[in-house]
Amino acid sequence: VFAQAKPPMPIKVTVSTFQNLNFGTFCYGSGSGTTVTIDPFGSRSSTGDIILISSSFSAALYDVEAIPGTIINIVNGPDAILTGSNGGTMTLHVGNSNPQSPCVTTGAHTSVNIGGTLQVGSSGANPPGIYGGTFSVTFIQE
Repeated sequence: VFAQAKPPMPIKVTVSTFQNLNFGTFCYGSGSGTTVTIDPFGSRSSTGDIILISSSFSAALYDVEAIPGTIINIVNGPDAILTGSNGGTMTLHVGNSNPQSPCVTTGAHTSVNIGGTLQVGSSGANPPGIYGGTFSVTFIQE
């Protein structure tokens, strides 16, 4: 007879932020901007007249601590508004994750990257500066 021990109840899942979502430095010409995207693999791209400047950028990185084999469903919150240091706001749409949701933890610690898309307006609506804010992501143990 073979048996498997039941996991401890309740199953505990702890999520820690290791790296924030960072779109880096960019500028735009005389047009209306458009978007800057960071994918969950850490690549950056833009649309419209956005010019990406060589700088540091990153997807968000989370450490999920759970019993190996735990199923985790990742649910993005609503779009977030980022406020500029010189006025203006930009809208952040939280993107996909790597690994994709739902995922299964592979060890005691599993890394999860999450990207996003930043909606950039005209230079008048979004003056140069540092934009910041918060967004929500929920990790649900199933």
